[in-house]
Amino acid sequence: MYGARMTNRSYRSVRSTLLIVVAVLATNAVAYSAEFLSVRDAYKAAETKSLLLVDVRRPDEWKQSGVPASAALNSMHERGFLERLDTLTGGRKDAKIALICATGGRTTWLSNELEKRGYTNLVNVREGMFGSDAGPGWLAAKLPIRAYQK
Repeated sequence: MYGARMTNRSYRSVRSTLLIVVAVLATNAVAYSAEFLSVRDAYKAAETKSLLLVDVRRPDEWKQSGVPASAALNSMHERGFLERLDTLTGGRKDAKIALICATGGRTTWLSNELEKRGYTNLVNVREGMFGSDAGPGWLAAKLPIRAYQK
């Protein structure tokens, strides 16, 4: 079985599948244009009000770790996320918005989704609160946090 040769038909099927996967990945890579920012740079920019830092995690996560002291809280997991974001930005889709989550995964996805909805000045804080391949994260950098209060 392992030494059997691949038939023309199975080769074409595998080839087609690979081409589709490559096309999807290439499309996603091209579509994403949000800037990346380190946690330290995001902190400095939020403190000087040159951007709006938004923590998009769930309330139970905010409670567990605390939240960046300079961040607005807007859970992407709760109904009304876009309406709350519009309130935070005054309805400006060109407002500079930095998104932070736990490790950068959700903000990468969310940045793409917000771009599709017309937001044009997004920043992804890919390190997140706990760190990722992009860096150590907000907590390890010992940047200011505050306790979450409902």
